Amino acid sequence: MKIDILAIGAHPDDVELGCAATLAKEIENGKKVGILDLTRGELGTRGTAEIRDEEAKNAAEILGVKFRHNLGFADGFLVNNPASQLEIIKVIRKYQPDIVLCNAIEDRHIDHAKASKLASDACFLSGLRKIETIHDSNNQKAWRPKHVYHYIQWKNIEPDFVVDVTGFMEKKLEAVFAYKSQFHDAESKEPMTPIASQNFKESLTYRAMDLGRLIGTEYGEGFTAERHVAVKTIFDLI
Repeated sequence: MKIDILAIGAHPDDVELGCAATLAKEIENGKKVGILDLTRGELGTRGTAEIRDEEAKNAAEILGVKFRHNLGFADGFLVNNPASQLEIIKVIRKYQPDIVLCNAIEDRHIDHAKASKLASDACFLSGLRKIETIHDSNNQKAWRPKHVYHYIQWKNIEPDFVVDVTGFMEKKLEAVFAYKSQFHDAESKEPMTPIASQNFKESLTYRAMDLGRLIGTEYGEGFTAERHVAVKTIFDLI
């Protein structure tokens, strides 16, 4: 199955928090989307890896993605080495995405920046023919995504471009809050974390509203690019 977009996250819920509205919009537009989680989030303060597995499945169903895979790398100890790169390369070559969306280039959680560089490096290496990979007993052909973009997470990174996601915030929030163990719940007995606060919950909407305000729409999601964003004509800009 060839897909249009592969969204990669260090932890289950990274993709939903960073770019779920964009994914929902593209899925409605007929694009094929898949999600790749690098870890199970087993070091998370709240919940368990097993709970996160189920929540991730529910979130994927809400968004309507074609697949969701988890590579089971060590949460908190992500390593950008050949072994990790090759596992991601196998997924890239199997599904041949044109666009890869991955973690923020810098963030509060140390896994985010590490996953950002790991995914980006794997995208480049996936295009090298002399790197050989085998998946499901088949030799894989080299494939390099056309674009690698990084979504914005905890830190207010200045975006290189903003996607108008008006009409898709409700779907994003539904997917995010499928992770019931992780976010604000007044009745929860779990320890408090930065993302479990009411402030963080509200920030998902007010950040999207602010980015939307800056581009003249109701809601927006921001991304950084690894190279200059090109347009065929100036009229491509809205």
